[in-house]
Amino acid sequence: MEKELEAQARQAAQELLDAAKLKPGDLLVVGCSSSEILGQRIGRGSSMEAAGAVYDGIASVLEEHGVFLAAQCCEHLNRAIVLERAALPLGAEVVNVLPQPHAGGSFATTAWQRMKDPVAVEEIRADAGMDIGDTLIGMHLKRVAVPVRLSIRRIGQANLVCARTRPKFIGGSRAVYAPEEELR
Repeated sequence: MEKELEAQARQAAQELLDAAKLKPGDLLVVGCSSSEILGQRIGRGSSMEAAGAVYDGIASVLEEHGVFLAAQCCEHLNRAIVLERAALPLGAEVVNVLPQPHAGGSFATTAWQRMKDPVAVEEIRADAGMDIGDTLIGMHLKRVAVPVRLSIRRIGQANLVCARTRPKFIGGSRAVYAPEEELR
């Protein structure tokens, strides 16, 4: 089952990177309930094995493209974010917390264990996001999120919802806008 979860996560990450047109240095936030992946209610059946498989699938794609992973912790840590120190946004304040399977979640714990130089922050503004198991990642996306439909709708038994972001359009009816690709 772990190989299947890893393959599903890899496919989803690749499709999202392609659709969102992420570039090196961009941030992808991932909220992941290993409980939901295994068909249990969120927070009730945490699995380091399932989280590890999903992490491996996503991280391999992101590393290949130079995109940084931001792993969202669970609500017990106020949905804090674990990411590499090298990916810290300018002005971000590091907080002191070590995610655990039942206080932070298995996915964030796995990220902390496997990243080279992990830090935790309270918030970020990511360029795209992947929500595995209805974990509510919206608070960590840039302001204008656009749903991205992938060919894969679930990882394991967990719902999969993805988004990319775009710059806000401002200025009203007289404004002229650059093509979105030029702004990324």
